[in-house]
Amino acid sequence: MEPHLHLHNAPIFGWLSFPPTSTVASMASINPTPFFISSSRSRKLNRTSDQSSDGLQRDPKKGLSRILRKDAAIRAIERKANSKKYNNLWPRAVLEALDEAIQENLWETTLKIFGLLRQQHWYEPRCKTYTKLLMMLGKCRQPEQASLLFQIMLSEGLKPSIDVYTALVSAYGRSGLLHEAIETVDEMKSISDCKPDVHTYSILIDCCTRFRRLDLLKDILADMSYLGITCNTVTYNTIINGFGKAKMFEQMESLLLEMIESGSCLPDLITFNSFIRAYGNSEQIEKMEKWYNEFQLMGIEPDDWTYNTMISSYGKARMYDKMVSVLNFMEKRFFSPTIVTMNTIIDVFGRAGNVKRMEEYFRKMKHQGMKPNSVTYCSLVNAYGKAGNIEKVDSILRQIENSDVVLDTPLFNCLINVYGQAGDVRKMGELFLEMKENRCVPDSITFATMVHALKTHGMTEAAQRLENKLIVGRDNKIN
Repeated sequence: MEPHLHLHNAPIFGWLSFPPTSTVASMASINPTPFFISSSRSRKLNRTSDQSSDGLQRDPKKGLSRILRKDAAIRAIERKANSKKYNNLWPRAVLEALDEAIQENLWETTLKIFGLLRQQHWYEPRCKTYTKLLMMLGKCRQPEQASLLFQIMLSEGLKPSIDVYTALVSAYGRSGLLHEAIETVDEMKSISDCKPDVHTYSILIDCCTRFRRLDLLKDILADMSYLGITCNTVTYNTIINGFGKAKMFEQMESLLLEMIESGSCLPDLITFNSFIRAYGNSEQIEKMEKWYNEFQLMGIEPDDWTYNTMISSYGKARMYDKMVSVLNFMEKRFFSPTIVTMNTIIDVFGRAGNVKRMEEYFRKMKHQGMKPNSVTYCSLVNAYGKAGNIEKVDSILRQIENSDVVLDTPLFNCLINVYGQAGDVRKMGELFLEMKENRCVPDSITFATMVHALKTHGMTEAAQRLENKLIVGRDNKIN
């Protein structure tokens, strides 16, 4: 019998609603009316997902039109997936909808559409399709679904390729199932024409470093050496990044020396940035500056990511003059500051309580044509809240309402926290309700913030009711 996979009857939630089987869904369904009075006028906070990483936005009408067309195409195919009578659909429509769902990481929708694809008369199983699906499931942390999908592929008589196996390794590894990932690599070694390659091992190593399992690297590297697989620059950079995050600086520098001595895997910009981040995040500023110069002597030039990291590092170390000097240097060297650059500086001054400088760079950001995003507003809200300036927070909230900023859960959490600390429980409740209107999923921080605010202001019974409902929601998920 063919293994069951969550394909035909998968509930579709995507990014548009609360996953009802999750803990946050149980929490999101809590009725806040015992202690919240909803607003008589519900604000409509606008959303758009068409904001570019540098803060500059494309034509919102064109972006919205593209999004609507894409969503409509996916929904049209998705509706057909609920019926078994559609088995001769136009190939392009089904395949495009599948690709769009994969790109958006809508794993439940994707598997539903894939189930429809498998019903078509013209369907032929392909390793390329399974590779895409497995990679997507890995990104979405769905190792069980990836395992079932792999079994379905085998049941279709399709012989897995190296790419398919590597995608399965990634799906396990990204979810922290490192034992299963290593077992999959071992299985590959037993197949004559499907031996793991340097790409497979690089992904496995990356997963180990993500979960701080650097103790596994010695055996993995020995395994590679036994198979005659040499590390490439990607592999070296992955390990260096892991050592840097674990503050294993001696091993990090030793590996850099090994790269240089190899002659074939020379350090690059990624290596450079890993060193800057490792020492900068540890506030070892002299070391960071030393390696900044060393890499330039190697002929490797910094990029805006390098400068942004240095700005953040100087900010953490409270070296504000150096932070600003890096920004000025960027502008002189024709490196246009990005929204990340400006957000970092705004956040640093906000955390330091220097509201005047924070506002100065907020104005400069807008003057340069950058549109503030949720990260910007989080920094502003936190700073004004810390300073006890609720009127400024009200002003920021009005700006958000009249903008096309992408709203997210962290921004709502910031607002809920500030109003909660100020004792404005009504506003806190309104914001909680608006989260659902704006399709933002409350998380544990949201509820912990509300419970804390209620207890602080003597509303212990309401806080206890909320905590009890959260416990019930978690128990229901476990059971």
